[in-house]
Amino acid sequence: MRIIKIILLVIISVISSTLLLPGFSFIPNALIYQQPGIDDYKIFYNRVVFAGDPKPWKISKDYFTSPLSKEFDDINELYKTTAYLVVKDTSLLFEHYYDDSGEDVYSNSFSMAKSIVSLLIGIAIDEGKIASIDERVGEYLPNYNDSFNKNLTIRNLLTMSAALDWEEGYKTLFSTTAQAYYGGELNKFISKFKSISESGDKVKYQSGVTQILSMVLSKATNENLSQYASERLWTPINAEKNALWSLDKKDGDEKAYCCFNSNARDFARLGQLVLNKGVWNNKRILSQQYIDEAVKPASYLKSQYDDSENTVYGFQFWIYDYNGESIPFMRGLLGQYVFILPKYNAVIVRLGHTHSNERDENHFNKDIEIWIKEGIDIIEKGNR
Repeated sequence: MRIIKIILLVIISVISSTLLLPGFSFIPNALIYQQPGIDDYKIFYNRVVFAGDPKPWKISKDYFTSPLSKEFDDINELYKTTAYLVVKDTSLLFEHYYDDSGEDVYSNSFSMAKSIVSLLIGIAIDEGKIASIDERVGEYLPNYNDSFNKNLTIRNLLTMSAALDWEEGYKTLFSTTAQAYYGGELNKFISKFKSISESGDKVKYQSGVTQILSMVLSKATNENLSQYASERLWTPINAEKNALWSLDKKDGDEKAYCCFNSNARDFARLGQLVLNKGVWNNKRILSQQYIDEAVKPASYLKSQYDDSENTVYGFQFWIYDYNGESIPFMRGLLGQYVFILPKYNAVIVRLGHTHSNERDENHFNKDIEIWIKEGIDIIEKGNR
């Protein structure tokens, strides 16, 4: 079977290169690697997001590292968790690592990167480099001034209501998402997609939308995404380790909708910044007004799944209702999560290889409730 696969790969590679079919040049990589993984930074070119002023987390007096129960340990084994961490009152309360992972081990963020791009957009607005989220995308990217996209706004991109002819999917070799993930010339590829219905009406989750946001950001700031993130976000929040943002090719463009590679401790800083309403160590990094709008549902939009009110998506942040408490969170493809719990003044990070395939009534993976509940149990143990 492996020999057949290799032969098929060679044939397709030759055809792709011989016939000069750039639209299919991603296929060899897709065949080799098939399913995305949390250490895919090893197969891509990367750009460093420098941590220019590293400072460690304070350690809580109640800090501990052993899970509360064997049941929780078993759940982590089932879903192949690599890291689980809780920050409470700006101090590290709990952390535990699995699968030979550790505090310095990189994990792909997958779509948690979308929330990072959102934070960077907020910073650029504060700096006056972007005038407003209601500006037209065409003000920054002239190819979006055509009849299909002339009314497309940054708000439409932030809220996933751009209605592009992009089909989000991860299960087939020829999917749009597979081509974006494994192919080169990413920004050129994304620019082909047009709005096919009225923008600003309904949430439709599309990774390409975040890539367009990153193009707007780079144009507005005259910097690549990694450089701007390092200077305006990663260094100001005292990240301990350099991050890596995977690129579409050597010296290319960041895969902005995914592929920000860091560790649990530093991912937690992003949640803490949101919890702090944009302030870090008494210094404002971005406005509270932007944070407040980013982490509440854009209720003026319809749900992705029907015509009911959107209750789960803001500005590239998800919102989960846990027993009546609104919990904003960052979410990645294979069960990467950063949960922000204002009620407990806490942040929970869970990284891993997979998640529950069962969904609740809001189409969220059912393991989400497990990670939140365990984090709250850990917090309450620390409070005793």
